[in-house]
Amino acid sequence: MEITLNVEVRAAKGTKKELSTLRAGSRIPAVVYGEQQPPLNIALSEREFMDARKKGGANAILRLKHEKGEETVMVKELQRHPVTDRPTHADFQRISLTKKIDARVPLIVVGVATGVKDFGGMLAYDLRELRIKALPTQIPQKIEVDVTKLGLHEALHVSDLALPEGVEVVDDAKAVVVHVTIAKVEEVAEPAVVPGAEGAAAAAEPESSNTKGKKDEEGKLVKEPAKPGAPAADAKKEPAKKEGK
Repeated sequence: MEITLNVEVRAAKGTKKELSTLRAGSRIPAVVYGEQQPPLNIALSEREFMDARKKGGANAILRLKHEKGEETVMVKELQRHPVTDRPTHADFQRISLTKKIDARVPLIVVGVATGVKDFGGMLAYDLRELRIKALPTQIPQKIEVDVTKLGLHEALHVSDLALPEGVEVVDDAKAVVVHVTIAKVEEVAEPAVVPGAEGAAAAAEPESSNTKGKKDEEGKLVKEPAKPGAPAADAKKEPAKKEGK
């Protein structure tokens, strides 16, 4: 699909003020290069450019018309504002409709994997786009990945993809595109209860002055009677006397 856009040629090097004025007027500064021709600085309508992207996709063929002629290009790089996400600059690469070029095509998953639907698995993505080589007119907007028959612990590789005629794959054919795995659930183990642990803990406690003494036949401690003349445990001490002059 070819989409025609009207653009204007601008100065070779725009100042920050000039570039800001362009963007404030909803126009995108851009550069056209390639095919052994000198680079050309242009500006184009942001709205028309984004409409073309929406209609033809990221790999749309664009015909840029200006006062010096026209350029057949594709978008090589698009810079966006980090906050508003609006385009701030575009690089266009001149192309020949008779020469194959490298491109990146988004991979779109269709269907529900059997391993997810019937066995509670989870679909994991390994590749989001595919690097290909093709004539500009044969570059697809997207490549569908049918995961319907994908079972638990199974994967789809690049070599399994159905590609349009004339499209060559640049990525490794053995690379995994998607796979079905089991979602890991962390279990918190309860502390084991050892029989007699409470008694062992109690036995480990140090003896107090009230528990020291003899043990009966069952091994239990028996308090010894207080010795004659010994002060009571709870007897109050007399306050110290103060000496006066």
